Amino acid sequence: MHREKTKSKPKRAEPEAPPPVVDLRSDTVTQPTAEMRRAMAAAEVGDDVYGEDPTINRLETRAAEMFARDAAIFVPSGTMGNQIAIRIHTQPGHEVICEERAHIVDYEMAMVAAFSGCILRTIRGERGVLTWDDIKARIRTPIYYHAQTALIVLENTHNMAGGTIYPQPLAEEICERAHAVGLRVHLDGARIFNAAVATGKSVAALTRPFDSVMFCLSKGLCAPVGSLLVGSREFIDQARVVRKALGGGMRQAGILAAAGMIALERMPERLVEDHANARFLADGLARMRGLAVDMKTVQTNIVVFDVSATGMTSFDICGRLAEHSVLASGISPQQVRFVTHRDVNRAGCERALTAMREVVEGKRSAKASD
Repeated sequence: MHREKTKSKPKRAEPEAPPPVVDLRSDTVTQPTAEMRRAMAAAEVGDDVYGEDPTINRLETRAAEMFARDAAIFVPSGTMGNQIAIRIHTQPGHEVICEERAHIVDYEMAMVAAFSGCILRTIRGERGVLTWDDIKARIRTPIYYHAQTALIVLENTHNMAGGTIYPQPLAEEICERAHAVGLRVHLDGARIFNAAVATGKSVAALTRPFDSVMFCLSKGLCAPVGSLLVGSREFIDQARVVRKALGGGMRQAGILAAAGMIALERMPERLVEDHANARFLADGLARMRGLAVDMKTVQTNIVVFDVSATGMTSFDICGRLAEHSVLASGISPQQVRFVTHRDVNRAGCERALTAMREVVEGKRSAKASD
């Protein structure tokens, strides 16, 4: 008996996996390394509010050593570290001088006013850099009806200026002149290790003249949480009080400090890769019609570029990049920011450039067909 052959059904094609996301929004998105995760799981802990967490104590001691300071204190965030310093260095009614795009201006929730009762006197600096002459002209004269200047805050590297490094001679002159007239100088050194790697100078050398320094573990150094504030013993004793007032007193925080120790000891040396990738991105972007990059600002791991000539806003462009699984930040209607870090390799940077080219050229093609 003849049997009819049954036709086999064609196999249904498996859906393609979406491409991995290239996240260039910030170096805050870095994931802790496997070594960090192991250290966190095995961390020796105690109650840090009582000063009894041994891992926190080791981290603070090591940070003080690296920055050649008397002492250090671990805080949950860079914002808290900056605001603690401002509170200690000022009194309500004082003025604080800083560059107009500084982190304390745009990204710290007006806490200078809300917590310390101070106002900001902002100055525009070329590529985020202020000189003593810029500052001197804005220091209040000692008349009783003026809010008196008490503090200068500098930022190194300067985030919104494109990751620019503060020239060391200028920083030293500002600190020397400020101290001579009775002013304090705090450094927002969130990415100071990027500056150290780029210049070949130690963080101690770069920050020596400042009265206090905050730096982050949770950006390019890849720790999941945390920053440190360093300064004199008296300053850190005061900082411990203010940290508690802000709700920053933590208990078994050694779990976080264990990752922070690896961030301090292992991660700075690899930042050179991030800087090379930022330069690679900047070179590629500068070749695209409609995009403008000030290559002099591309000194570390941040690339800020102008998209005005594309006919799109930065937010339009970021939305279209996201469709290509590339994430970026629009920091103004005209500017986009890319930030390189450990979790974006050279291949990811190439994908980002390809996506950007498609977004920009797609806009031109649409205009041509109208």
